[in-house]
Amino acid sequence: MMNTKIRKILIVGFGDIGRRVADKLAASRHQSMVALMRRAPPIGTPPRDARVEVVRGDLSRRRSLEKLYGIAETVLHFAPPPSRGKVDTHTQNLLSALQPQQRGRPLATTFARAPMLPRRIVYISTTGVYGNCMGEWIDESRPLKAESARAKRRVDAERRLQKWGRLNGVAITVLRAPGIYAEDRLPIERIRRGIPALMRDEDGFTNHIHADDLANAAILAMKQQWPKRFRVFNVVDDSRLLMGDYFDLLADAFRVARPPRVSRREAEAQISPMQLSFMRESRRIGNARIKRELAWSMRYPSVQQFLAESACDQKI
Repeated sequence: MMNTKIRKILIVGFGDIGRRVADKLAASRHQSMVALMRRAPPIGTPPRDARVEVVRGDLSRRRSLEKLYGIAETVLHFAPPPSRGKVDTHTQNLLSALQPQQRGRPLATTFARAPMLPRRIVYISTTGVYGNCMGEWIDESRPLKAESARAKRRVDAERRLQKWGRLNGVAITVLRAPGIYAEDRLPIERIRRGIPALMRDEDGFTNHIHADDLANAAILAMKQQWPKRFRVFNVVDDSRLLMGDYFDLLADAFRVARPPRVSRREAEAQISPMQLSFMRESRRIGNARIKRELAWSMRYPSVQQFLAESACDQKI
């Protein structure tokens, strides 16, 4: 019989943020981690720490996830939705695996957490769920108005998690993240290719977070001892940049030509639909709640500070 006192952390979506979280938690010897991966990693590749156990499973195949039931007390859900459709079937399949059916009924009883269910799920969503806010200042109370298909799938995931957590007595924390950057996650190639940015009077505000600061926020959310509830946090730094100014900062730091500026009409003929979708939305997002409730502080409060310190450390 499986031990109901297992105190493992399941990381679903073991990409850049998942690995950063695992590396940070590895220093805590009492932490035991499991990483869900579609295929076992080649010998000598991450996860590097011996305390990270790999479980194979594919979020698009529900039956491959059966090993997840009762495997962990905390679930860190960092996996993106599928690339098409209106429903986040990845989250749907994950929740189904965490709560198997017995004769057509969930094993957990309404409003009471079954012993084998996790106590908490931390989910990384996107600030894209707010849609275009026309450059306004917003916080977590802003109604969701996702415009892109990918953001709508994130809204679907958030709502599924909220409902599932409420019915099963599992605490759900949603971290809404903007553009994630790091030393190896910068749009330098885009700038080198001379892909234009919008003219200042037509440009929109963009928001950012360093990958390490996002990983730290996930760890703080995981460790909170809140009562069972649904809570949302914007995980953004203090940068307040127009998108074109962000590209200019990077161009200057890498000593390459700044991207040309064009009108929005000209951009539609020169920029891919995917890139244009990001350029259609403008919002300035506040981070007061996460600072206040999680005592969250950032290693890189702004993109400018990151670039200045990275240049001094000769990392760029």
